[in-house]
Amino acid sequence: MKDSLRNGSLWSGSLWLAWRQQRVLVGIGAAVLAAAAAIAAYYRSGMLDALHSGLFDHCGTGPLYCTQPGTGLPLLLDTEPLKYLGTLNIALPVMIGVFWGAPLLGRDRELGTHRMVLGQGMSRGQWFASRIALAAATTVAVSGLLAGVFAWWWRPAADRSYGLFWYDSTALSGSGPRVVAAALFGLAAGTLLGLLARRVLAAMGLTLLVTGAMTLLLEWTHRTRLLVSAHTYVSAGSVPKPPMGEKWSTGHYGLITASGRHDDVLNCPFPSSAQLKECMAQHGYVARFYEANPVGDYWTFQWTDTAVLVGLAILLTAATMLLLRRRV
Repeated sequence: MKDSLRNGSLWSGSLWLAWRQQRVLVGIGAAVLAAAAAIAAYYRSGMLDALHSGLFDHCGTGPLYCTQPGTGLPLLLDTEPLKYLGTLNIALPVMIGVFWGAPLLGRDRELGTHRMVLGQGMSRGQWFASRIALAAATTVAVSGLLAGVFAWWWRPAADRSYGLFWYDSTALSGSGPRVVAAALFGLAAGTLLGLLARRVLAAMGLTLLVTGAMTLLLEWTHRTRLLVSAHTYVSAGSVPKPPMGEKWSTGHYGLITASGRHDDVLNCPFPSSAQLKECMAQHGYVARFYEANPVGDYWTFQWTDTAVLVGLAILLTAATMLLLRRRV
């Protein structure tokens, strides 16, 4: 290591050392990606064979199950392996933060090997930048490709009753740019906690808590529509409401008075019929409504989460840089 730092530039020596320390993790990331791609190719081929068989040709879009002619049983594709990949993508920031971010600086600090590296004339900034650059580049590549594999596998069965809808958590949080942003957040959180904690194992435990809590918090914002508001769909009088189709319902249905007040649907719990019309007239209701997010809001959720996670990753990385002089 000393020879590499002395004979080459400080930067090339630092990058070489970063590669030596992280090459096993890079290899694991490549292996996971290769395995996911192979599994996706196998199951997607079976999915396409089933769709091309004609068995699903009579199925329309929307959330209602498509049934088998004659038996009435629902027709479904095998999307469980696809959901497993989505779950892996959701868990990616936790795994990267715990097993890559926390030891990134924390291992050298715990063992004291950073003193030997810095003693060769390398600055703290170079020591940090070389390690975070390799880790971040690999994180972006692996997480981005895993998200791409999910999207490619999912596309033939997207938003169909026999497939997987965009608002399923494994699709909404396990695909798109959000996966990359979440992985970078996990890396940044683990790196900062590895710098702050005295022991790597303690940093790994703290990273597990922080990244896990952030993952659950974002899932909660999806369900509650905290960051992306639902749309209100109104139908005048007692005519049928606009079809739900591919929308993600909040479960909030109701009736509207002439003054614009929104009441619960249970005030007139009747289907579209003479009973419903009579009940609405008695209570002064002039319209019905429901709240839902249209399919286009998939990208609104994606970019909102991405902005939050990238912003946090930048802040955590900046905090790590500011604390380097005090902690190292």
